[in-house]
Amino acid sequence: MSLAIFSSSLKSSAFKTARVATTITSRPSSAIWSQRFYSTENKDNKDNKEEAAPAQEAAPAGEATEAAAEQKTAHEEALAAKDKQLAEVKDRLLRTLADMENLRQRTAKEVSNTKDYAIQKFAKDLLDTADILNMAIKNVPQDEIVETSNNTHLKSLHTGVAMTRDELLKTLKRYGVESFDPMNEKFDPNLHQANFQVPMPGKEPGTVFDVQKIGFMIKGRVLRPAQVGVVQSTD
Repeated sequence: MSLAIFSSSLKSSAFKTARVATTITSRPSSAIWSQRFYSTENKDNKDNKEEAAPAQEAAPAGEATEAAAEQKTAHEEALAAKDKQLAEVKDRLLRTLADMENLRQRTAKEVSNTKDYAIQKFAKDLLDTADILNMAIKNVPQDEIVETSNNTHLKSLHTGVAMTRDELLKTLKRYGVESFDPMNEKFDPNLHQANFQVPMPGKEPGTVFDVQKIGFMIKGRVLRPAQVGVVQSTD
């Protein structure tokens, strides 16, 4: 009985071994080659990718350099534009400051002139009074006002008129109005007004020999020219 069981087990083991061998033998060889080719291809692709990786990394580096150069150029152009704009603003500022300084100087000069010549019209109106006093003094006969003269009233009147004229001239002088008498001076058309000319032997032509009205100046400017008679040339 046990011999039969052992024999049966041995047969069963031999049958299983034969099935396994048959399965291995019957497996197609193309599948094995396909698996080997696929493995080799994957390896080659992997190697190619590893070799191409540096090239792909190098490309972005070149692009970055070009982009940096373009950005630098753009910055330089922007700085140049800002420098030009700054120069224009500085030029306009300097011109504005110069204009303001000129305006300040002109304004100060106008204020000074206004202050100096504010009484010009008033002083000019007083010149007629000074002329009248001068005429009154000049028309008094000299022999009537000498010390030996008995005409005391005329002498007192002459003295009072002369003092009034002198005081008026002093007042005008305190405000910058000064008189000038060009007797025996060379005729100057900027200071004198020639009312007539007379040839006079022995006198230089163009010389003032008669003063009808003395002249006046205010702060160096002619307020009224002197009215004079001039020696005429005999040529």
